[in-house]
Amino acid sequence: MKQRLLSLDVLRGITVAGMILVNNAGGELSYDSLRHSAWNGLTPCDLVFPFFLFIMGISTYISLRKYEFRYSSAVAAKILKRTLLILLIGWALTWFHHACKGDLFPWETLRLTGVLPRIALCYGIVSLLALHVPHRRMPLLVLGLLAIYTLLLLCGNGYVADESNLLCRIDRTLLGQSHLYAKSPIDPEGVAGTIASVAHTLIGFLCGEIILRKPSIEQRLLRLFFVGFSLMAIGFLLTEWLPLNKRIWSPTYALVTCGLAAQLLAALACVIDIEGRKSWCRGFEVFGVNPLFLYVLAEAVAVIVSVTGFKPMVYEALSSFIPNPYVASALYSLLFVFVMGLCGYPLYKKKIYIKL
Repeated sequence: MKQRLLSLDVLRGITVAGMILVNNAGGELSYDSLRHSAWNGLTPCDLVFPFFLFIMGISTYISLRKYEFRYSSAVAAKILKRTLLILLIGWALTWFHHACKGDLFPWETLRLTGVLPRIALCYGIVSLLALHVPHRRMPLLVLGLLAIYTLLLLCGNGYVADESNLLCRIDRTLLGQSHLYAKSPIDPEGVAGTIASVAHTLIGFLCGEIILRKPSIEQRLLRLFFVGFSLMAIGFLLTEWLPLNKRIWSPTYALVTCGLAAQLLAALACVIDIEGRKSWCRGFEVFGVNPLFLYVLAEAVAVIVSVTGFKPMVYEALSSFIPNPYVASALYSLLFVFVMGLCGYPLYKKKIYIKL
């Protein structure tokens, strides 16, 4: 396989398009599959973010491989710079949301957690671990992190959706209530949950090693599929004691979603990289080669169309000839993703990849 895997770009594109889709419902009502689980459980919507972290783990392996995973001040500076930039972009988006509503200085209520801050922390931590921890010991590190997090959940009311949850208490102590997710007591991207998310990203990193180290494509993909199936099976077996839960990023959630992502990547690689069937996936490739840019653009545009009243205007126009509110809402989401794809297409066509 080439250094830049087309199947990996396609899976990343599917994931980013999915993230944009589920974040931009047209109306108040949307299909259950386009909503996150209220608490325990798993919907298709709950797969997009963990798939992204899994893919980021693979991409981290690929990007650090050219440095032979050797620490240097230049590599460390590059990692820290990218981590900080992603953090700042995440906070800037949150500020932009407040600013568009007239609050230019929301420092006391600015949310410090979120999707981009979690991506930044996972990227930075996993990258530095990759330079300092022998890779043969990383499976033990993953087990250790998941074991520690499991103890936190079991001993700290981790599956209780109220203020008694230890995860909630940790977040409030470290960051303060005003800087956290406001719609529920449990912040879905809280501080303690980063432990499981780092383990999750490390699994993706180890799968990157599987993809690039075995002698033949068939052996690589067979092993990747087997590892993915094993992770998924173990995760589902453990749900009797540790239910799947995205909001706390439960250990079983990490295992099951990593397993599903690995199997899907193996299947896509067979179709795209081995059999050469590529024509169907060009649209997803557009999102896959500039994932962060299009995600950030979508978040900014979503705020603008909402505060200017353009979003409700478009949704009402769709509702005028589509009486089913679920269908109208889903159609708006698809239209929004299509527009973001149009924004990314010129970059894809000119092979412009916006990186930090």
